[in-house]
Amino acid sequence: MARARKFYRSVAIVSTLFFLSVIAPAQTLTVLHSFSGGLDGAYPYVGLSMDHAGNLYGAATYGGFLGNDCNQTDGCGTVFELARQGSGFIFRPLYQFQGYPSPSSDGANPLGRVIIGPDGALYGTTAYGGSNTAGCEDGSEPGCGTVFKLTPPPTICKSFICNWQETRIYNFTGAPDGFLPRGEVAFDADGNLYGATYYGGMSSGGGTVYKLTPAQGTWTQSVLAAFPAGSNPAGGVQLDQAGNVYGTTQLEGTVFQLVPSGSGWTLNDLYNFQVGSGGFDLLAGVIVGPGGNLYGGTVDGAPNGDAVLYAVSPSDGGWAFNALYTFTQSFGGGPGGNLVMDSAGNLYGTTIGDSEDQIYGNVFKLTPSNGGWTYTDLYDFAGGSDGSYPYSNIVIDSAGNLYGTALTGGANGYGVVWELTP
Repeated sequence: MARARKFYRSVAIVSTLFFLSVIAPAQTLTVLHSFSGGLDGAYPYVGLSMDHAGNLYGAATYGGFLGNDCNQTDGCGTVFELARQGSGFIFRPLYQFQGYPSPSSDGANPLGRVIIGPDGALYGTTAYGGSNTAGCEDGSEPGCGTVFKLTPPPTICKSFICNWQETRIYNFTGAPDGFLPRGEVAFDADGNLYGATYYGGMSSGGGTVYKLTPAQGTWTQSVLAAFPAGSNPAGGVQLDQAGNVYGTTQLEGTVFQLVPSGSGWTLNDLYNFQVGSGGFDLLAGVIVGPGGNLYGGTVDGAPNGDAVLYAVSPSDGGWAFNALYTFTQSFGGGPGGNLVMDSAGNLYGTTIGDSEDQIYGNVFKLTPSNGGWTYTDLYDFAGGSDGSYPYSNIVIDSAGNLYGTALTGGANGYGVVWELTP
């Protein structure tokens, strides 16, 4: 649990000559579900996905099934749905992971959000478990992780718990493919699946980017890049329309690009935060915006612990870094999840907060304005029934409502799913 519940030192928001900070009119936050730590799950470290009907899908890193070698208190994790019904939602557990040595060896502890694939199924990863029962990190966590697929049952489920069908499409082995997959996965136009592992690959173990290619009901894995020690991609990957793959490394502090090149891939470092002037410690990945611009945020940085919201943009055959908004000490850690952009070009995200200073995170909006960006604080979590420490991405419905998760807090202390209504 220590990995998923690690909090970061606080940072404060200030305005500069180019970046304006404002307070939004009152927003209404509604808790859609407070996790109980039981069959529904616990500690939703990752955020949500939304289908065309407005139903929400997510994963809780713990909770659910409490047997086998999963921690008897915390559980192995769950996948859930919040289905729209009228003006509200109905919560349903879709799957409860069984753990490492179970007969199914289905995996444990998802650390990346589930996404909706081109076939309508849910796809995601578990950090541990799978058919490789050897300890991949320090011997204490059996299994190297999995990539899974969830499909609904063939008939309509009328009960509260009605498991979807889980299929493991890949089991990690540690070397050379990597282990502890985290962050979200992504599909290309041909139905190939891409993702990243936090460890493994090279003998030094700095993580990998991988590709899974479907063929006749099976999936073939290939490693596109293996990172040196101290890299560790945490935020998953995104693709542009040309099929290039983008992501970040947390500890090395880079934004990278992978370009198809003949029968292989070329790895390009687009920006290095340790060398540049921005913040670093990148839990979040990047998103691809108009013009091929990449947008992301850091948890904290140098020299003063300042986190930053940034863009990395194509420029004169290379790439240029631009700090869109800078955080300074005493507000709360920067984004732990990916940003999202609406149709008007506004960016939304969350900050994770800081437990030591009792700063519980917030929801923000970044609006392009007169060549700069205006930062708006939409909601500050109080750390009680509304939740605390949102590592979540945000999803937006057609009415402009925002949805996400908070890692802890809520009625039972195990985290919440929330809706923010303008």
